[in-house]
Amino acid sequence: MQRTSAIRKGGAKEVLRALFREAGVTLGPQAEDDVQVRDSRFYDRVLGHGTLGLGESYVDGWWDSQDLDAVIHSLLSAGLQARAARSPRVVSLALRARARNLQRKRSARYVRAHYDRDLELFEAMLDARMVYSCAYWRHASTLDEAQEAKLELICRKAGLHEGSTLLDIGCGWGSLVRYAAERYGVRATGITVSPAQTEVARSRCAGLPVEIRTQDYRDVDGSYDAVVSVGMFEHVGTRNFRTYMKTVDRCLASEGVALIHTIAGNEPTRHIDPWIHRYIFPGAVLPTPAQIAAAAEGRFILEDVHNLGPDYDRTLLEWHRNFEEAWPRLGERYEERFHRLWRYYLLSCAGAFRARTTQVLQVVLTRPGTPRRHLSLLEPEITTPQPIG
Repeated sequence: MQRTSAIRKGGAKEVLRALFREAGVTLGPQAEDDVQVRDSRFYDRVLGHGTLGLGESYVDGWWDSQDLDAVIHSLLSAGLQARAARSPRVVSLALRARARNLQRKRSARYVRAHYDRDLELFEAMLDARMVYSCAYWRHASTLDEAQEAKLELICRKAGLHEGSTLLDIGCGWGSLVRYAAERYGVRATGITVSPAQTEVARSRCAGLPVEIRTQDYRDVDGSYDAVVSVGMFEHVGTRNFRTYMKTVDRCLASEGVALIHTIAGNEPTRHIDPWIHRYIFPGAVLPTPAQIAAAAEGRFILEDVHNLGPDYDRTLLEWHRNFEEAWPRLGERYEERFHRLWRYYLLSCAGAFRARTTQVLQVVLTRPGTPRRHLSLLEPEITTPQPIG
């Protein structure tokens, strides 16, 4: 009753503190608070601009937290944004805050093409193979092991063997095509729209039967035994999901296997979180399982859908640990503001995956009539239960 009263009658500060308390998060100036507020403008900014205001005010130094990922996890798990939207008082205060036109710093230099950032940043943050997607931790204890396990899992699901041909749509720095060529003896083609990634991938795959192209997926041709994309489908856009499937269908050989590894949402949206959209991945859209299925309908069978979402929480925490350890040298090239931005990106995403508001799906696709040759891999492992007591 006390919290409801604060929401109905209070100003921005009282209302936001009451909302955060409902999520189990304390908000105030003291060191023991979950969120330490450094600037009183924080309250209006968050009420007026939601998750965008929360992230921007963190980057601006208006608040801090010793457990940022835990705070985000709590807020998302409580469904705070949806609950706030149902409160007339919160809506009224939000409109008033927006009318004040708070001075939000929209530093354009941080909205560059994400993957063309300084390579040293990613080399410091990622594993030895430079895999920039969710790792697979089932039997791994280190980031290097978990990323190799993920690459191995993809290769096995795709049915790769010596002499196979592989198309990697959105190949990044060439991690998957290099692994597949080295371990499975495949001939691989990787495409990316980033010239910087093309240059690095070609260097990393030198001497292997691998071709790297700077090319849009809609322009690719040829026939391949397996077509895979890892961390690329999020950038396709809702209107292009069917176009993507048509491209895969055009390039996939008879009885071939396609695999999509993508971050996914729980419900359809027009865009990702506003802060992530503005500062990290402009234009990205998270597909839902239903949207993937609808886009594949009439062309492919969904052979398997594997959710690795919880594994991304640990992956992001490992990336954050590496990033912070490397900051003393990275700080010579970046401002402290970027330090806060990148930390917020990694830890807020870790909290989101922990709250299960976002998922990671590996979807295996085949055409009707294709023999299910990989049945043993796609089925769960069966273990004999131990006696109780």
